[in-house]
Amino acid sequence: MEATCTVGGLRWGEEEEEELPRYVDVLLGGATAMLPAFAYDVLHVGDEGLGLLRAAPALGAALVALFLAFFPLSRNVGPKMLWAVAVFGLATLSFALSESFPISLVMLAVLGGADQVSVFVRGTLVQLNTPDEMRGRVSSISGLAISASNELGEMQSGLAAGLFGAVWAVALGGIGAIVVTAAWAVLFPELRRAKTFAPQYRHAPKKEGLAP
Repeated sequence: MEATCTVGGLRWGEEEEEELPRYVDVLLGGATAMLPAFAYDVLHVGDEGLGLLRAAPALGAALVALFLAFFPLSRNVGPKMLWAVAVFGLATLSFALSESFPISLVMLAVLGGADQVSVFVRGTLVQLNTPDEMRGRVSSISGLAISASNELGEMQSGLAAGLFGAVWAVALGGIGAIVVTAAWAVLFPELRRAKTFAPQYRHAPKKEGLAP
């Protein structure tokens, strides 16, 4: 029964294209994994600077989360999610090319804030557009996939840094996030057309293998 439920969650979860941009940004935009290299070799700010660099994305995410708590998104949520992922990629690219410590801090804060918008919209869309009997299974699969993509993204960044250097590894990741997000907007028009968080089930789940 547990295996059947897991397979059912995978079948439904793989059709949720709202998840895809989030996987792309963490897989390709691995700036945080390269922060020690930037702190010591690019920006030359030492341990104290590295601590600030590590804190900047979290600060940006916290400020955006606080803003969304009082002024939640309600219109054009799909396009806003896509734009947020594109901003994430652009901020990643800008951070990679920056040689100024203050600018780098700002770009990391923007990166964290954009990621928070993406997480907010994606999580809400998935929760509201997944049938009640599938919501727990899809949420667990989503959490597992995001955790794995974080680790894979850091591995990708490390491999790319070994081949091209830390700056180009992060820059190429930012460019990749922008390009893939643009492709997602074309390939999945449902995301562009998602105006509100109102549930819009595109089709009913198959009964086979999806019994609670």
